[in-house]
Amino acid sequence: MPLSEHEQRMLEQMERALYAEDPKFATALEGSGLRTYTRRRVYQAVAGFLVGIALLMAGMVAQQIWISVVGFLVMLGCAVLAVTGWRKAPKPGQQQAAGSASGGPAPAQSRQRRSMMNRIEQRWQRRRDEQGQ
Repeated sequence: MPLSEHEQRMLEQMERALYAEDPKFATALEGSGLRTYTRRRVYQAVAGFLVGIALLMAGMVAQQIWISVVGFLVMLGCAVLAVTGWRKAPKPGQQQAAGSASGGPAPAQSRQRRSMMNRIEQRWQRRRDEQGQ
């Protein structure tokens, strides 16, 4: 289902605001796409996990408990990042385009997205009202 005129204008305004606030992040997302971005994050988390293993082993060899604890914490954090990033990555057949008819979201996700969009729209309206006064 295509976006209404109002939704398209709101999306364009939000894109401009993103470019104004953080152009590097916006360019990274635009150029590579969400799938590539999340995949890169997962690979970074896996590399961090391996660094954590190395720290854990180095701490055991050096008999320094605190190094091993830091290594374990790095491993734990990277494992959480890898798992959550992998779950958030879109599937190969899915597109993040708004007009895509295949692979529609579940009803609970649809309601969540609508409520999130409503909150974003309300915040945007508040900002515009505050700046206009």
